[in-house]
Amino acid sequence: MQKALIIIGILILLVGLFWPLAKELPLGRLPGDISVKSEKYSFYFPIVTCIVISIIVSLFFKFFK
Repeated sequence: MQKALIIIGILILLVGLFWPLAKELPLGRLPGDISVKSEKYSFYFPIVTCIVISIIVSLFFKFFK
């Protein structure tokens, strides 16, 4: 349990350090993301962003199995 908490803490620290750089990435604004805007409502579904993140996470877990 202690090891898992240390790893989670390090991951949170790394995300915090690289957050300014991550905001510059086009994730969430990729071609293929569905965005519908109307006068009364707006709908946004980042389908391509979800697929890209899924592939990256899958490759990460495959290499560090």
